[in-house]
Amino acid sequence: MVEAQLDGLTAAELAARLRLPACELHELVSSTMDLAHAAAARGAPSGTLIVANEQEAGRGRGGRRWSSPPGGGLWMTMVERPGSPSGIEVLSLRVGLCMAEALDALANERVRLKWPNDLYVGEGKLAGILIEARWRDQRVEWVAIGVGLNVVPAADVDGSAGLAPGVTRLQALDLAVPAMRAAVALEGPLTADELTRYAARDYSAGRRASQPATGVVAGISPTGELVVDTASGPVACRTGSLVFAEDR
Repeated sequence: MVEAQLDGLTAAELAARLRLPACELHELVSSTMDLAHAAAARGAPSGTLIVANEQEAGRGRGGRRWSSPPGGGLWMTMVERPGSPSGIEVLSLRVGLCMAEALDALANERVRLKWPNDLYVGEGKLAGILIEARWRDQRVEWVAIGVGLNVVPAADVDGSAGLAPGVTRLQALDLAVPAMRAAVALEGPLTADELTRYAARDYSAGRRASQPATGVVAGISPTGELVVDTASGPVACRTGSLVFAEDR
């Protein structure tokens, strides 16, 4: 069997390049998230990366399917073992912010953020993030950070965006992985600096929402809630998906 490669590099070569303890590279999988949980259950160390050239059943929040065509992007999940559960509730926002700032260098314009876990370029979705944690006795055993990132726009998905023409998957991986790890290293609620940086990239602020509350999006809170100015006052939404009124 021919060993899977990403832009000409094997799993061992990717791990060395990215300074990771381990990397699994697959040609075709159902979901890198499922493989990451299985690897973590076997004792995979923090920083283990699972990457696939193609996914048949990549998933996003709420079980939504993420289009994962062969060679079109990065379909990956990283296993991390945080020393503290502090900050888990805002991890998807932190990962998104760190990745957006890193990927600016490879995009035609500033990468923006849509609560709770999407990256946008222009009016198109560039990436989605999914965080799944496993707990034991009130302690987080591991966190799986799944990322679906379009390097080129997905041809079968309306509203899909990609990075600048000519950007390779390896170039994107070189920036995305350190950004993911930097986000995991942070603890606690979002700081004032993080909120300011997020606000500068907020795709949703000022737009009218129909879900998870009806009103105008005002931003996010330090603990990760979406803040919506409704007719009866500000509402902080912890769960749900953000749907704009014009998209109904």
